[in-house]
Amino acid sequence: MDLTWSPQEQVFRADVREWLEANVPPEPLPSGDTREGFARHLEWERTLFDARWAVVSWPEEYGGRGASLWEWLIFEEEYYRAGAPQRVTQNGIFLLAPTIFEFGTVAQQDRLLAKMASGEESWCQGWSEPDAGSDLAGIRSTAARDDSAGGWRLNGQKTWTTRGAFCTHLFGLFRTDPSAERHRGLTYFLVPLDTPGVTVRGFGRLDGDEGFAEVFFEDALVTDDLVLGGVDQGWSVAMATTGSERGLTLRSPGRFTATAERLIALSRDGGANSTDPLTRARIAQAYIDAEAYRLQTLQTVTRATAGDPPGVESSLTKVFWSELDVRLHETALALLGYEAELDGAWMKGYEFALSGPIYAGTNEIQRNVIAERVLGLPRK
Repeated sequence: MDLTWSPQEQVFRADVREWLEANVPPEPLPSGDTREGFARHLEWERTLFDARWAVVSWPEEYGGRGASLWEWLIFEEEYYRAGAPQRVTQNGIFLLAPTIFEFGTVAQQDRLLAKMASGEESWCQGWSEPDAGSDLAGIRSTAARDDSAGGWRLNGQKTWTTRGAFCTHLFGLFRTDPSAERHRGLTYFLVPLDTPGVTVRGFGRLDGDEGFAEVFFEDALVTDDLVLGGVDQGWSVAMATTGSERGLTLRSPGRFTATAERLIALSRDGGANSTDPLTRARIAQAYIDAEAYRLQTLQTVTRATAGDPPGVESSLTKVFWSELDVRLHETALALLGYEAELDGAWMKGYEFALSGPIYAGTNEIQRNVIAERVLGLPRK
């Protein structure tokens, strides 16, 4: 693995850094999980798009720059180094879009991708249900064929839809063949949330944010062109999305190396426990772990560019980055000591980090996947 950057890549990094330093908002935006904050973040996303920085690795016809995976990693490093706003369009850009590139028709790509990149259309994920959280194959929401209406009637409920209260569209799985085995008979639909029969009900969180939503479907009609990847083929399509969610694209290493650098800066500024040897050891370990994740990602990209894309090992990646995020923020709170509750940024980051081992498939489920499909251990 070559750890040096080419002259072209160094020029790309300089261009990214110069633009971000000139354009990143000087003050943090309100939380993207509030209605005001979501709108403000969409304005920022549009600024990125207009400068062709929103989706650098996408083809130019969809608003990208045709950048390589290496250049995308560089962009992510610089984005987080600059302290730029969170990406409220991430579920569309980082999860759904790779799936559309792989399984979507040309018509679907042309209709959806540019609007997704600009933030004109925003997407939430409709997988979890009240009785099917990490057990994706256990979903009960249905889609029944209605030939007279020329489409599918959706019925059921989705929950824990991040920013679903604000988004315009939802991607999700529905059971189209109730008689099929659990992992079969599922279809992946792309649903405008203003479809008659769709009801979005937002609800608050303990931290005061309001972006979570429940989504109810009552004979909501969607047309055939809103099926992604074929009828009854939803499981394989969804597995491509989970590969993006758990693996390379959702949580780039730049996010964690920047947090580790902030942690080191915090320790230099002094904290209630800044001289405690155990806390200082935890800071060093946090930096090491963030750097290890960066190097592991470079190895993954090296393999991917050689034609060996990530597979089931994405479960290993997800466990590592989600637990790394918790450790980074726990260390910051330990460093701050009694001052921790007064530091809104680190506390907010810690509260969000706690959800990492749960979303994208709980880490307990991921460890089962690792045991069975990576290590080859027998099922109980």
